[in-house]
Amino acid sequence: MTAMSPVVVLGSTASGKSDVAMAAATTLGCVHIVAADAMQVYRKMDIGTAKPTHEDQQRVVHHGIDLADPHERYTVARYVEDREIARTHIAHAGARELVVGGTGLYVTAVVDGLNLPGEWPQVRAELEAEPDTAVLFRRLQSLDVAATTKMEPTNRRRIIRALEVCVGSGQPFSSFGEGVTTFPATDIVQVGIRWQRDDLRARIAQRVHRMVEAGLFDEVRALMELEPAISPTARQALGYKEVIECLEGRWSQKEAIEATILRTQQFAIRQERWYRRDPRIRWVEVRKDPIAEVTPVVLAALG
Repeated sequence: MTAMSPVVVLGSTASGKSDVAMAAATTLGCVHIVAADAMQVYRKMDIGTAKPTHEDQQRVVHHGIDLADPHERYTVARYVEDREIARTHIAHAGARELVVGGTGLYVTAVVDGLNLPGEWPQVRAELEAEPDTAVLFRRLQSLDVAATTKMEPTNRRRIIRALEVCVGSGQPFSSFGEGVTTFPATDIVQVGIRWQRDDLRARIAQRVHRMVEAGLFDEVRALMELEPAISPTARQALGYKEVIECLEGRWSQKEAIEATILRTQQFAIRQERWYRRDPRIRWVEVRKDPIAEVTPVVLAALG
């Protein structure tokens, strides 16, 4: 059976997209939800990634979560492979696919596909041995200045990946992934959730406090005790990095919470900028209740 084109509901963190997806899926029935989130792929990282609850996963089939152990390196290339497996299951079930994102590059991979470069583990190991991210960023500037305009100078994970491709392939990292900067016609409907910035900031702060109350610090403490140790990617996840700083004695709990709120708010702005480039997204300006205001649009797209 051939899978139908998915519908994508997207937005910044804490915008309510997961709630909208659940409302649409339970209303329509025979809908599977596919997460497009680079951190929800990790097992044992549930609270800080706002992963769907066990109850939600019992009510609606979810894909794209709990795909890797925390010590593993998970890439968008692997996500593309895992999603294809999910699409086969969805097609056999005769269900519709509702993608929830999330991570901008993962959403792009769903909608447009990506020309993905290979991997060079030895090159990567040599790059990771350099402790100074600023040194790596300057090296990337000398090899591929175009790539540096699309990432933060402190985003060590992305800088190392870009350098790995530049050195390993001999080609600029920016020469790959045309789908990141072009927006061809597609039959995939993307529904975007947009809040006024102050309202979104408040929602983020509230969510971080709920995560703390739900046991975020205990979750991170358990992760730190794992062997093998969690990967650098997992360690840098929103909330986890800050709580680790606290548990290792460098920050107070209050400082860790405040830093998590601030970094999440900054991340939400970057997400919005990423999505704003795509003219194909059907934006819904939410005033109060994303479930009431956005779900009808998603249901109409699902048919």
